[in-house]
Amino acid sequence: MFTPTRRGFLGASLAGLAAGPALLAASPYRSTDATPFHPDTLFLTWHRDPTTTMVVQWVGTRGEVADPTVYFRPLKAPLSTPVSALTGPALAHLSPPPTQVKTAARPYPMTDFQVFRAELTGLTPGTDYQFRIGKESPWYRFRTMPAKATDTVTFVSGGDVGVNEHAIANNEQAAKQDPSFAVIGGDLGYDNGRSVATSLAFLRNYSKGMVAKDGRLIPLVAGIGNHEVDGGYGKPREKAPFFYALFDGLYTDTGYATLDFGDYLSLVLLDSGHTSDIGGEQAYWLSKALKARQDHPHVIAVNHVPAYPSARTATGTDKAAGTGEPNRNHWVPLFERYRVPVVLEHHDHTFKRTRPLLNGLAHKDGVVYLGDGSWGRIRALQKPDKLTMMAEVSQDYHMSVHRLEGDERFHLAIGEDGRVMDTCRTAQRPTGVVRRG
Repeated sequence: MFTPTRRGFLGASLAGLAAGPALLAASPYRSTDATPFHPDTLFLTWHRDPTTTMVVQWVGTRGEVADPTVYFRPLKAPLSTPVSALTGPALAHLSPPPTQVKTAARPYPMTDFQVFRAELTGLTPGTDYQFRIGKESPWYRFRTMPAKATDTVTFVSGGDVGVNEHAIANNEQAAKQDPSFAVIGGDLGYDNGRSVATSLAFLRNYSKGMVAKDGRLIPLVAGIGNHEVDGGYGKPREKAPFFYALFDGLYTDTGYATLDFGDYLSLVLLDSGHTSDIGGEQAYWLSKALKARQDHPHVIAVNHVPAYPSARTATGTDKAAGTGEPNRNHWVPLFERYRVPVVLEHHDHTFKRTRPLLNGLAHKDGVVYLGDGSWGRIRALQKPDKLTMMAEVSQDYHMSVHRLEGDERFHLAIGEDGRVMDTCRTAQRPTGVVRRG
């Protein structure tokens, strides 16, 4: 069991890990025994509607802070207050007395650590809030999602992050886009369900880097990938101990879930065979979920293993299915039938954008598949004659920026150096369902 001291936990060096110096990035909230409480694994996520809720979460040890209660209140700064002043002690004088929420604690597997979690509910949509942990932490900031998408909504996505220097660089580029939240579609830190140090390194890097220009913490929506699981595929939940310790509030019983942002955006988060079968119950659930949301303006599916791979081969053999073949059999017909405009895919460690596809062929009413998971890992592409369904591909580290404007979606691929690699637009889906010919 991994059991460091309090000082060792808060300032963990992680020395000896193969990933090297990138793991050692110091958090701006790193605590010492002589300073207030600054948990360097602090991050935000959601279990329910992001317009009215927020989950505050960190990994730590019992007793490291005298009062783990989360205190929060709306941030009501005068319009003349500069952004630079909306941090630190100045926040304490800008808002009404805070509401308090008791923090629950549960074990972080294979350690003596605890996952501390508080869900804030009854929040006002589109509002800036501040919160602190007990009386020893600084005031932090977050913003609830708007009730209606009357203004542009921006979020970032990617997958296959890891904890190296490329992952950190893309964290920085993602934060510069000032997104409302981030979606990471599996393979967060590459802990493989076994490495405590790697799981914590991912959280520290995210906590440090994913902070917006005005100091807001950027919430994380995560899906499961093979490198969250000891064994990768076809395993019980217990084989993905760190993932489910952190995200079981959204994935209560299965590896798949929906997260609905009011009535304008639905993220359909899928498990591509890691702890839930692709077919059977998950496919049936997916059919019901998409049918129920077919009138929503923005329905975006997120899965780890791609239906249309850019690096691995899609063609199977007598002994094994090709990459994405189960997705193409069970999920793709549903995406097409219910006119899902965009599917975010990962796992192949490249950049890819397919043509709009219907039944594997380009079609104006087809589905665009974006990915392919190169936030912190890259891999060589297939030969061009195998990529005829692709509109754009490259072997680059990248993450994607998505902007929802009315009933349109704009998607940008941005490299770790800030270069815009690709742009595309996906329009509102026509009404009704698509019949495959």
